[in-house]
Amino acid sequence: MLVPHLCGHQLASGDVPDEPVVTVRAAALEAVATLAAQADQWVVVGTGAGTETFDPGTRGTFRGFGADVVVGLGPGAGADAPADPQLPLPVLIAGWLREQAAPGVSVHARLIAADTAPEECARFGADLRAELDADPAPHAVLVVADGAATLTVKSPGYLDERAEPFQTDLDAALRAGSRAGLAALDPDLCARLRVDGRAAYQVLGGLFAADPADPRVRTLYQGAPYGVGYDVSLWDGRR
Repeated sequence: MLVPHLCGHQLASGDVPDEPVVTVRAAALEAVATLAAQADQWVVVGTGAGTETFDPGTRGTFRGFGADVVVGLGPGAGADAPADPQLPLPVLIAGWLREQAAPGVSVHARLIAADTAPEECARFGADLRAELDADPAPHAVLVVADGAATLTVKSPGYLDERAEPFQTDLDAALRAGSRAGLAALDPDLCARLRVDGRAAYQVLGGLFAADPADPRVRTLYQGAPYGVGYDVSLWDGRR
């Protein structure tokens, strides 16, 4: 959806503005440009097979997804080292977004295992928030996750009738910045509906757990192109 070389949609002025790919990409680039204006150090949160960390020297390639597009997590990241073809997708996406809209930014990526229990996800988010609050330098957090992949018969996981009401509730929670809504996501149902980002969403809720109220949210995009739920939004806990 985001990387032009992987979906045949180039970054060009001739793109049709209301094409889903173009709309999602524009929203994502706007979001990361906003983060870059506020902080030149980011932590990226995503899900993976296990809990892993990646520093700004990391380089990877989308070769396994169809094109040898090389990205890095920091300026001049490992320029002399080969790009890792096995780098997890959330890290690759973060690297691509950084290079497109914020090339001066340094990124530390932290993946949490996709099957992590909700309370552990919340603790992961709360611990990350405490760590960042203790550093006087400004930081931004970029959460890379997706919603249900079972919304239509053409979805990657085919159609599940439970997916549409689930996605409606998830969209509402994300629009409202509802920490309770994210905490309530059921791991078993999410696994059946192919909500691969469930754990990352619950880390997001944990990031704001200590605040007196839910964060303010500016939603740039919500939709389900090609049968997968997507949200692009900016969350701000400052009051």
